[in-house]
Amino acid sequence: MMVGTVAFGVFRYFTGSLGMVIDPPHFEAKHILSAITPFILLHAFANGTTALTGVEAISNGITAFKEPRSKNAGITLIWMSLILGTLFLALSFLTGKVQAVFSEEETVISQLARTIYGGRGALYLMLISGTTVILIMAANTAFADFPRLGALHAGDGFLPRQLTYRGSRLVYSRGIVSLAVIASILIIIFQASVTRLIPLYAIGVFLSFTLSQAGMARRWWKIGHLAEGVEIVEPGSTLKYEKGWQYRMLINGFGAVCTAVVMVVFAVTKFREGAWVVLILTPVLVTIFFSIHHHYKRLAKKLSLDNFGVIPPHTMRHRVIMPVSGVHQGTLAALRYARMLSDDITAVHVTIEPADAEKVRQKWETWGEGVRMVMLDSPYRLFIEPILGYIAEVAKQRQPGETITIVVPEFVAENRLTEVLHTNTADLLRSQLRRQHGIVIINVPYHVHEEVGEH
Repeated sequence: MMVGTVAFGVFRYFTGSLGMVIDPPHFEAKHILSAITPFILLHAFANGTTALTGVEAISNGITAFKEPRSKNAGITLIWMSLILGTLFLALSFLTGKVQAVFSEEETVISQLARTIYGGRGALYLMLISGTTVILIMAANTAFADFPRLGALHAGDGFLPRQLTYRGSRLVYSRGIVSLAVIASILIIIFQASVTRLIPLYAIGVFLSFTLSQAGMARRWWKIGHLAEGVEIVEPGSTLKYEKGWQYRMLINGFGAVCTAVVMVVFAVTKFREGAWVVLILTPVLVTIFFSIHHHYKRLAKKLSLDNFGVIPPHTMRHRVIMPVSGVHQGTLAALRYARMLSDDITAVHVTIEPADAEKVRQKWETWGEGVRMVMLDSPYRLFIEPILGYIAEVAKQRQPGETITIVVPEFVAENRLTEVLHTNTADLLRSQLRRQHGIVIINVPYHVHEEVGEH
């Protein structure tokens, strides 16, 4: 549709029937140029290059291509560049001839289309619909590439390992969800304004371009200084001498300079419009990435079995603490399991209502199989805090080689809707005690079968 529109527009221009935009949107000129300076040319160059972004999707998505991947990705990149360059130059030419103006009220493509087709007829609607589909696909590109790129970085230890998880649809589900959340936050903060989002986007893109081009230039320099027949294996690639490395290094080096100029111009000209966010956010993110990487390296070193030796023999005994809110079948099932672990068992009940506590004590004397019970007073009607205090006192007095095991009865209802009606004591205790050494928390599930229609 776009090629047909451009061709028809060029035909109408050369036949003298194109005309100007009718009722163009309001355009407010903020700056009147008195002279064209080198900085103005650089600013225009920087603004124009934002239309060329998108080619990075090919490099990020090489793993999605069929073999030979590099060749197929290269061919795709060439076709993409030809289509992009042709349409961009043609649209720029026609925009000047019909005097279309920049506006967030109506896009330049819409102004061109209704001028070329003489109104908002079927062809105009077809072009706008095609543009909408393309924009949807363009937005989807990020959801295809970012999760894959995030998984690569997570695999290298610069992002949380959770981003390497593949869901049932064999995509990086957590990366998709993370991107959706981040994108939603950006849309809300910048009020969905393309003008305000462009600096945020462009600086990040051209910083990436600069780093990747500079990295490729350095790679060609290293290749050029290798002896023929020598190979060096680096993370992600194998280096060996190639002829013509000087020419390729020059291309990548020139590209790095150009994209660096664009990045600096955007940072200066769009500083007040939101570029300052990127200039602050980028070093912060880099610091976070390296912090994550150092954390994983330290953890791997601590968990490594190298030079670990032989595990020394030691004895272990369990001291079991079993919180009891009431005496019932679930409590007795947990008690049977606790007896399998140790003979040193203490049932703990938090006294909130004295009358209810007396009932629990009497039932425990009947069904507790002689296991001692400790009644904890709770004058402020708290439940978890008295148990935590008791566990802390026991932990101070434990003997060497002794592990405190907390056995918690847990109801498991057949109906998921009724699960929210039960307090998950084990999760509450685990969240408070998981950082303490020598304490194990065990859930003992008791399945409650509910009869449908029973009253």
